[in-house]
Amino acid sequence: MANIKSAIKRISVTKAKQAQNRPVKTHISGEIKKFKEALAANELKHAEMQLNVVFSVLDAAALDNVIHKNKANRQKSKLAAALSAAQNKKSKKSA
Repeated sequence: MANIKSAIKRISVTKAKQAQNRPVKTHISGEIKKFKEALAANELKHAEMQLNVVFSVLDAAALDNVIHKNKANRQKSKLAAALSAAQNKKSKKSA
């Protein structure tokens, strides 16, 4: 347990921020999960719409400093690449 007044305050502030950020992070992971489920079910139109939702949620979280902007960009790039690979795979099958 902290003895110094500023350390006690830091613990309190950190707990409050953690409580604010947890629902946002849960929302992000839920939206990413929905995207991956649509991708796994081969519903590319639905996955594409869901990707837009994921992008906006990640951008909002990065703007509010819930996650780092580079992490948001890295996740967006990874998910977009997954969608692109699925679309290429489908187009090769139909050709």
